[in-house]
Amino acid sequence: MSTEELPPHVRKNREEWDRLADEYAAGGERSWARSEITWGIFGVPESDLHLLPDVAGLDVVELGCGTAYVSAWLARRGARPVGIDNSPRQLETARRLQREHDLEFPLHLGNAEELPFPDASFDLAISEYGACLWADPARWVPEAARVLRPGGRLIFLTNGLLLILCSKDGEEEPVEDRLVRPLFGMHRFDWGQDGGIEFHLNHGDWIRLLRANGFDVEDLVEIQVPATGRTGYEFVTGEWASRWACEEVWKARKRG
Repeated sequence: MSTEELPPHVRKNREEWDRLADEYAAGGERSWARSEITWGIFGVPESDLHLLPDVAGLDVVELGCGTAYVSAWLARRGARPVGIDNSPRQLETARRLQREHDLEFPLHLGNAEELPFPDASFDLAISEYGACLWADPARWVPEAARVLRPGGRLIFLTNGLLLILCSKDGEEEPVEDRLVRPLFGMHRFDWGQDGGIEFHLNHGDWIRLLRANGFDVEDLVEIQVPATGRTGYEFVTGEWASRWACEEVWKARKRG
């Protein structure tokens, strides 16, 4: 599908992530070189969160893989990952890192709202700040359900609900301890000409959407970090994230 044929929000997010690709290359390099799996902008260890099942022998699709470091982590643990991303420039970085680390797995340019994979192709679908944030959940969740086998798992990490409710439009200062936007009617968030288009739902809407597409919700992990936690992002501090979850992880299983 050519860029002109993409839905407007998909096209805008491709342009945004192509623009940001060089800025995120160094982070991808660090993550590829890391032996321990860590999650989110504060790098919380997998050994603390226990988000993953045993992935050895599983067919995995990473939805919105970016530089594909999550797929690399899983490949080293015996999974058979496939990455898909909307940004050609991000995938250029991912392919370079594959060569540098001598680790190959398929990488596809595409849109998680319209996956190019057959039905029931995967045992696990995973997204860390990928499609779960930048694609319309009304489109990508049904696609994830379609390509998962019965009993397959869906795991995705995105911004915490309270963080979004406390976030002001156009503000670069860290969020404060007050609500500034409504809980109801959450869906599309357009951050202006110089930003991408994100999608956020409240917890009730996530549960209803997942269940409507054949998933049972198994867990919602609201990540807490130490008050001394550090991140390179300006929109939240460790002190805030030690009191309220700035990130959350949904774990669901497709009904058999």
